[in-house]
Amino acid sequence: MNFLRDSDLPEAFWSEDKLLSELYSQMLKVVRHKLWHKGDAGDVVQEAWVRILEKKSTLRHKEKLIPWAKAIASNLASNANRARRYEKICDIMEHETAGMPSVFGPESMMELSDLLGRLDPVTRTLLLYKFYYGLKDAEIATALQLPVGTVKARIHRGKARLKTQVNDEERHT
Repeated sequence: MNFLRDSDLPEAFWSEDKLLSELYSQMLKVVRHKLWHKGDAGDVVQEAWVRILEKKSTLRHKEKLIPWAKAIASNLASNANRARRYEKICDIMEHETAGMPSVFGPESMMELSDLLGRLDPVTRTLLLYKFYYGLKDAEIATALQLPVGTVKARIHRGKARLKTQVNDEERHT
C-alpha cells in the first residue's frame, strides 16, 4: 500500500496501521449512518475497500484520501439500500401474485403478439427490450448504439401506436 505512505496526511496517520484503522472507522460510521439494514455495514465497507484499491489511480490529491474513501462508502451504501428496496418490492409482488392465475391467457398473448408484429422491427425491439426484458433506457441505447433521448422518444411513440391499434380494434368490434 505504498500509495498510502506517499500521501500528505496529518502526522497522526503516518503509521499505515493507524491510517487503515482510521479509514475503516470513518467508512463504517458513514455506512452505518446511511444503511437501512445495519447488518450489511461490514459487507459494504469491504466492497468499499475493494473499490478503493481498484480505483486508487483516480485519486488526484492524496491528502483527500479519507473524504474520497467516505464518498465511495456512502455511494455503495446508497446502492445497497436501492438493491434492498428492489428486492423488497419483488418479494411483495411475488407474494401478492402467488396463486393468482396468469393475467395473460393464450388469447391475450396471441393478440399482443399480433399487435407487436404490426410494428416496425426497430420499435418492436425497443418495446421488447424495455417491457419484456426489463432493460433500462441507457442499456437499450448502448445495445443499439443510439442516443438515450432517441430510445425514449421511440419507446413513447411505439406505446402510442400500440394504444391506437388497440383503440381502433375496439371500435371495429
